[in-house]
Amino acid sequence: MDVRLTRAGNRMVGLAMMLVVSTVIGIVVVAAAKSPAGPNAPGAAADPKAPAAVTPSTTPLPAKYVVLTFDDGPDAEYTPKVLGILAAYEAKATFFEVGENVRRHPELTKKIHQAGHSVQNHTWSHADLRKLSPAGFQQQVGSTDQAIRAQTGSTPACLRPPYGGVSAAVRQRAKAMGKDLVVWTVDSRDWTKPGATAIVQRVLKNVHNGSVILMHDGGGNRSQTVAALPAILKSLKAQGYGFRTLSCQS
Repeated sequence: MDVRLTRAGNRMVGLAMMLVVSTVIGIVVVAAAKSPAGPNAPGAAADPKAPAAVTPSTTPLPAKYVVLTFDDGPDAEYTPKVLGILAAYEAKATFFEVGENVRRHPELTKKIHQAGHSVQNHTWSHADLRKLSPAGFQQQVGSTDQAIRAQTGSTPACLRPPYGGVSAAVRQRAKAMGKDLVVWTVDSRDWTKPGATAIVQRVLKNVHNGSVILMHDGGGNRSQTVAALPAILKSLKAQGYGFRTLSCQS
């Protein structure tokens, strides 16, 4: 059956469509008004002293992955080289930083954070936490938290005990400060300076899905680590590994 609208009917249809469009626009405006203003939203107050915000990544976490970790930095010579290599291979890492080095090179800690890496606590002076009094423990960890927070805007929730030194007292004190202790599953032993080839072989021989790999960007001459890193990243990517970072936040 052929249905034809009268002129009056056409006017009624037009009015109805205008009402629908107006309603949709109203809903969008209300929803936008209810959305909280983000750091970059028009009208939001900007703190010129606040660390630059890092835009959260929407990339899904890799199912097959390793966690790259670098200890004892930041270091003026080696940390920038490590960052450059990580960027070239689109890899993210977790940097366990020594507080007194953060104090010396705050701009590097900020640069690491702004590049999307994780910055975590490795005590103020690389002290053996097992040998400290409660007050000493508090000072070593709390002072480093403060130094890192000043550059990143957030307090580390991961604590890597120097030398991997863990005891019942260390666990208890770390928990009281809201820290998760993080060690490693693959030790590159780069600090022994065995040569770049040995570092590469040691990492690739022992790596598996979920490995936490220990390397260093500070605390001494790390030229062999810098030399080994491209080969390690190239091989891991060829094997299908992605890279996750640590935040220790639930």
